[in-house]
Amino acid sequence: MKERKKHMLNEIMDIKHGYAFKGEYFCSEPTEYLLVTPGNFAIGGGFQEKTKYYNGPIPEEYVLLENDLIVTMTDLSKEGDTLGYSALVPTNNRYLHNQRIGLVTIKNESVLKEYIYWLMRTFKYQRFIVNGASGSTVRHTSPQKILSYEFDAPPLVNQHTIVDTLAALDDKIALNRKINHHLEQMAQAIFKSRFIDFEPWNGEQPSEWKTDSLANIADYLNGLAMQRFRPANEEIGIPVLKIKELRQGACDSSSDLCSPNIRLDYIIRDGDVIFSWSGSLIVDFWCGGDCGLNQHLFKVTSKTHDKWFYYVWTQHHLSQFIAIAADKATTMGHITREALQDAKVLIPNEEDYLSIDELLAPIYEQIINNRIENRKLALLRDSLLPRLMSGELSVVDYDAK
Repeated sequence: MKERKKHMLNEIMDIKHGYAFKGEYFCSEPTEYLLVTPGNFAIGGGFQEKTKYYNGPIPEEYVLLENDLIVTMTDLSKEGDTLGYSALVPTNNRYLHNQRIGLVTIKNESVLKEYIYWLMRTFKYQRFIVNGASGSTVRHTSPQKILSYEFDAPPLVNQHTIVDTLAALDDKIALNRKINHHLEQMAQAIFKSRFIDFEPWNGEQPSEWKTDSLANIADYLNGLAMQRFRPANEEIGIPVLKIKELRQGACDSSSDLCSPNIRLDYIIRDGDVIFSWSGSLIVDFWCGGDCGLNQHLFKVTSKTHDKWFYYVWTQHHLSQFIAIAADKATTMGHITREALQDAKVLIPNEEDYLSIDELLAPIYEQIINNRIENRKLALLRDSLLPRLMSGELSVVDYDAK
């Protein structure tokens, strides 16, 4: 095996600061350009869509190009969750190089840009950046700190193979997300067609259908105050599902742990419907593995109706619940069980229910399966990443020899 060469990032690349685009031109209505912010950096690295549009004068040198390598130098979370993380600019929109985002340019052809992208997704690099960050409420890093990171790189042929191996996993994850986006749109269109517009019934609600409430068609189990249920001596804990985990769709190394011997009702499994009723109101399928249900979250189940049915109706009322929570004169808006009782649901007759079930049940089953597959692919990618980058695992492209 050829020797791996040691470098500092300042030998390989430069980092250019972004431009302070004026807040008066920020807008929510779609325009030609979107601003890249720290919110565009996914936990662990990579790009995620956030829609902050800009409708003002634009210096041309601060328009990002497809596949540009960018890095975030500010993180708004107290944990520094995305500080120093990397992303490659996608193809689907035109993005602006905003302040506190660094644009990386490679000046040494002995190291691939894509290899640096993956290097910045390693735990070792990310701990180096977070441990050297400044600030308390808002955490910062700098080009100087990033460029001082020392690493070693294999020959170019090995770099290409490492990049291709990891990118193939990321591409499959991205494809599954794209498929799920389209599936969710299909499901919403079917729901609207059947339950709002009554298209198969000439726009009229069938007379045999009944009206009920969310509280009556499903059980909304509130979670436990998990600080009371820490793992006992020698117990191997399971992650606690809080709003943060629900929002990001996964548990991580910072997630709290609870005893695995809590009552089974409070153990969350893949595919369970979870509704955050306090703070950030979210309803979603949990696909992040076994965990314990924390307070402020409902586990939604039903003895009388299928999963898709209580999911789509909870989702249908979500905007109304958010408005109710916003009106509450508290520091953390929430909804009550009274709101669940007031949220009306249409229950079709058996024949119509089964015909809708044939359409929606397979869609949501596929969405759940794709998300579970993505979790497993991400675990595989994240386990391969440090081993490939350190040279512990070799995936040399023998055909290139």
